[in-house]
Amino acid sequence: MTQQSESVWDYPRPPRVEPTKRRVRIMLGGCTIVDTVNALRVLETSHPPVYYVSFDSLVQVDVRPGEGSSFCEFKGMAAYWTLAAGGRVAEDAGWSYPRPSPGFEVLTGHLAVYPGRVDGCLIDDEVVRPQPGSFYGGWVTDELVGPFKGAAGTAGW
Repeated sequence: MTQQSESVWDYPRPPRVEPTKRRVRIMLGGCTIVDTVNALRVLETSHPPVYYVSFDSLVQVDVRPGEGSSFCEFKGMAAYWTLAAGGRVAEDAGWSYPRPSPGFEVLTGHLAVYPGRVDGCLIDDEVVRPQPGSFYGGWVTDELVGPFKGAAGTAGW
């Protein structure tokens, strides 16, 4: 299925959360730890979408609290998660919002994963590329049009 082009500059601010029926897969340590068509995606101006999967959709993976936290002005306080599967440990590879801010309650019970901290992520059959930089966790696919926040020199966007 060919996706229509999406400009990240058409995404809203504050961000919007929407369900997606696209197939989302995440691999770690040679294991497929997520394979679902019931994910959420968060769309925010200048960012590639961030995909959130239900904790219930995780299989063959040990999930334990990671280090630290961060704050999103829209979604609230994030908790980080370390993932382990197939003999590989990915420190702080994911995050969630245990008590999200009003308007983002649908994210409760969902995990977002940095595509650059696991072995691979796919949307349908396309291999996802990580959003530039080390802070944001957007999933870059071919239909997206940037430029994307996260690279050097974009902090003020």
